[in-house]
Formats: sequence, structure tokens, C-alpha cells
Amino acid sequence: ALLKLSDKKLRGAGLSQAKMLAVQDLSHNALAGTLKLRSLWRLADDEIIERLVQVRGIGKWTAQMFLIFRLGRLDVMPTGDLGVQEGLRLLDGLAERPKPKELAARTECWAPYRSVGAWAMWRLADGVGA
Repeated sequence: ALLKLSDKKLRGAGLSQAKMLAVQDLSHNALAGTLKLRSLWRLADDEIIERLVQVRGIGKWTAQMFLIFRLGRLDVMPTGDLGVQEGLRLLDGLAERPKPKELAARTECWAPYRSVGAWAMWRLADGVGA
């Protein structure tokens, strides 16, 4: 149904040009069967990320958010997320936010519940419990 809508209608609904092209590409891939959304949950996290980032407008961070919030995966650490980096900076009393590699190494001990740790870092960065 989305692919039948004109660009003008999609833009009129508030989608930017980039978002419009992204949802159209996602719809096209789902319809064509190149991205099988119904069976995606069966795959390993890395495989899901690999497939999702093939869609225009979906990067690693977006794929990780899909894993955490839509598929309920418990062991995803979005190392490029600024909120997670800031939360870890506060938790560890660091002067600067940790780089993604540093964050990955530091949170390895949180496996298999890194998603829960990421959520806690977002809360900490938001000032909850401070």
C-alpha cells in the first residue's frame, strides 16, 4: 500500500525526502522478498544487522535498535550510541566519553545482557537515579 502512494502524499504526511526514500526501499525489499521480515527473528544478530543495513536509510545503529526494541534481543551493545557512551562515562567517572572500541571492551563482561546495560546507560545519561 505504501508503494502505491505518491511522493507528494508521503511528503505531505511529513516524511523528509530521505525518510520517504528509505521507507519506499524498505517496502520494496519486503515486497520483493529480498528482506523477509517475518522470518528475520530466527537469524543471529549479526546476520540481521547485515541484512537490514542493505536497505537505504538503515545503518548499524538503527538495526541494533530494531534488535533491542522490536525483537527483544538481550545481548546487543550499541557502541556508537552517544547516550550509551555518556552513561558509561558517568558510571566510570571518565573525563571523556569512551570510544566505541573502548565501550565494547568495557561492557563485554555484561554479556549476555548488554542490551539491559545499554538501557541502564541511557537512563543514567538522562539523569535518572543521579
